[in-house]
Amino acid sequence: GYTDLEKEKIARHFLVPKQMKTHGLTESMADFRDEAVQSIIDYYTREAGVRQLEREIAAVCRKIAREVSGKRQRKTIVVNREKLRSLLGPPKFQPHYAETAPEVGVATGLAWTEVGGELLPVETMTMPGKGNLLLTGKLGDVMQESAKAALSIIRSRAEQYGTPKDFQSNLDIHVHIPEGAIPKDGPSAGVALICSMISALSGRPVSQDVAMTGEITLRGKVLKIGGLKEKVLAAHRAKIARVILPEENRDDLEDIPQEARESIQFILVKTVDEVVEQALLGPSGAKATSPPTRARKMPRRMPSHPRANS
Repeated sequence: GYTDLEKEKIARHFLVPKQMKTHGLTESMADFRDEAVQSIIDYYTREAGVRQLEREIAAVCRKIAREVSGKRQRKTIVVNREKLRSLLGPPKFQPHYAETAPEVGVATGLAWTEVGGELLPVETMTMPGKGNLLLTGKLGDVMQESAKAALSIIRSRAEQYGTPKDFQSNLDIHVHIPEGAIPKDGPSAGVALICSMISALSGRPVSQDVAMTGEITLRGKVLKIGGLKEKVLAAHRAKIARVILPEENRDDLEDIPQEARESIQFILVKTVDEVVEQALLGPSGAKATSPPTRARKMPRRMPSHPRANS
């Protein structure tokens, strides 16, 4: 996976010149602005690599070549955001950004997909009932089991987390993960699920500058997860300031691009209690005062030669 800045550099230095040459275009025929490249990355592709980015650039060059060939007097065609819409049509995707204000019952998880990492918002609400747990959003079996484990932990520590002691006898809990058309599964959503549920039950909002990933056990431990690089890059694209992840993934941070490591504060945790302390705001809206566990400073690495995923 690449950061957006890496994708932009690959496009400007390799993909755009290559496709312009392939389609017989010169700089006097087409002026490919940086803002157009960034718009293609943001609104017309959703991937970890650059294959689709190259396809979209090729489509732009092909249409410009057709437009140029039909004119007797050649005038440089400026490819900017406005021109891009007329060439590629309406945006295919909308960038995912974190919510700007803390909300009760809403936590931001991180998921791995075939096209890279994605934000995984988890919503929980309570209603009068008899302790039923309702799960919606096309969740797989593993994620449903994580939600049940989260509920068991909360019930065993109700007083500690500030949730009603008898909530299981007079409240139903509905957990929903939006974009239900997309199947979602895996144990790494455990920490986001339990934060969302505790928030809804206790009335404490979840800080929206933090995203999280980690598997949970019934003993409240947070276990190592996979796909960390893709998940962190998703948080980086969404301008997330802090990422909570398992302590066991500490060494995996060396694989994170320098640009993402410098802009994100990593909070390494071993237990669910630490996650709750860092992610949930107090009754007055003040953040937890205990200092987070910071990842060790990673050494700078020599930049590798850009190449598309195969």
